[in-house]
Amino acid sequence: MERIYEGMFLIDNAVVREDWNKAKSIVTGVLEKHGGQVLSARRWDERRLAYPMKGKNRATFLLTYYNIPAENIPAMRRDFELNEQVLRSLELLVDAVPEGEAEHVAAEGASDFKVPTPPDDDHVDFVEEPDDYGRDRRDRRDDRGDRGDRRDSRPGDEEKKEGSEEKESKDAGQPVSASEEN
Repeated sequence: MERIYEGMFLIDNAVVREDWNKAKSIVTGVLEKHGGQVLSARRWDERRLAYPMKGKNRATFLLTYYNIPAENIPAMRRDFELNEQVLRSLELLVDAVPEGEAEHVAAEGASDFKVPTPPDDDHVDFVEEPDDYGRDRRDRRDDRGDRGDRRDSRPGDEEKKEGSEEKESKDAGQPVSASEEN
């Protein structure tokens, strides 16, 4: 039985800027080196990373579908870990290549297809809106103080306190509700 894998590879944008086909051949070359047969390989997207990987903040995502003997997977993974141009990889076993994947690969292979030039590594995709206190959302990590003072100033707290007012008993020192006092 033939096993089909889906692989997502994060490729360094410096290589993608030079030549997309060269960047794609880095991944497909390693797969073929380990006995894999590439069924499809296409550019999925270029994005900012959640955290730096190998000193990079952005990467181009390459989505692949391939067959490979199971005994060759550990050596293949090791090659990707050692390759400085592949920042991260993830392989999943799938039942089949999804419908529509062939159309995406054909569109990328068309003569008029041009891979967008990836932005610089420090490019920001969006501008953060300030929070309620006028700070950038990333600055909220510094606000880890006591939150008790904010709890007392919530609107509507006064009505709740009046309805369940407790008075302390003089002899027992235990709280007694207003209804028990009568």
